[in-house]
Amino acid sequence: MTSTPKRVRAVLLAASAVLVLAPQASAAPVPQPQSVTAETKAAAAQAAAAPETLTTLSRFFAREGKVAVDAARPRVEGEAIPVSYLSPDFVAGKAGAPVARLEFLASRAVSSDGQQAALWTARTEAGWQVVNIATGDDEFRYAQLGAAKLPGGTVFREPQIDAWYVAGGGRVLPLDEDAERAVGAQGASLAAYRARVTRAYGDKLPGSAYAKAGKAGGYEAAPAAPAGPGAAPVAGGVAGALALGAAGLIAARRSRRRGATA
Repeated sequence: MTSTPKRVRAVLLAASAVLVLAPQASAAPVPQPQSVTAETKAAAAQAAAAPETLTTLSRFFAREGKVAVDAARPRVEGEAIPVSYLSPDFVAGKAGAPVARLEFLASRAVSSDGQQAALWTARTEAGWQVVNIATGDDEFRYAQLGAAKLPGGTVFREPQIDAWYVAGGGRVLPLDEDAERAVGAQGASLAAYRARVTRAYGDKLPGSAYAKAGKAGGYEAAPAAPAGPGAAPVAGGVAGALALGAAGLIAARRSRRRGATA
C-alpha cells in the first residue's frame, strides 16, 4: 500500500462569474440528476472545456510558480465521470435510499508540465457550470480502483472522513486507508455501514441543530487565502456534516496522507 499526499481543493471564487462557486452557500443547492445520460456528460464536458474554464485553469496550474500562466496550456482529457457521495437519505434510514447520490461530474484537466486537476461540474440555477477545481486525480483513480475491486459497484466518497468506497451486493468495501480504518480491510455489510454512519452523522442532517448553526453543506467555512499570484483562492475548512450538494460545497485544504488499496 503506497501513500500519496492529500490533495488541495481550491474554490473558484475569482475570475469569471461562470466559474464562481454557484449558487452561494446560503442558497438551497440545486438537485443533481438521479442518473447520468449522454446529454448530461455533454453539458459537463462543454462547461469544462469553455474558454473561461481554461483561462482559470492556467492560473490554477501556475500557482506557487509551478509553471508560467501563458505556458500552462491546460487541456481536458477524456469524458466526464459521475462522482457520488454518501447520501443523507441513506444516513437517515429512508426506505429504499441508495448508499450514495450523484454530487457532480468530474473532468480531468492536464497542464503542459503534467499537473493534473479535476474540474467539478454541477447543475446550477444558471445551468451546468464548473463549481470547483481540485488538484490531483482522486475521482478518476478511485473510479478505476472501484471498478477493478467490485465490477458494477457504486464508487462513492464519505466526505466527512475523506474516505472512498465501492458498494454492491450488500457490501461496502474500502478503497483507501481512511475507508479501511472505518470498515476494516474486508469491508462491512451495507447494514453495518448504515449503522456506523447513522451513529456518526445522524444528528448532523439537514434541519438539525448542527445544520442550523451554519455548518450545513459538510464543511465549516474558513477565510479564504490566496494560493499564489493569479491563482484561485484556497479555502480552509473541516469536514463536518453531510455534504448537501456539489453546488454548495466549501472546499477544504487536505494535509493528511492517504493510501489506496487495490
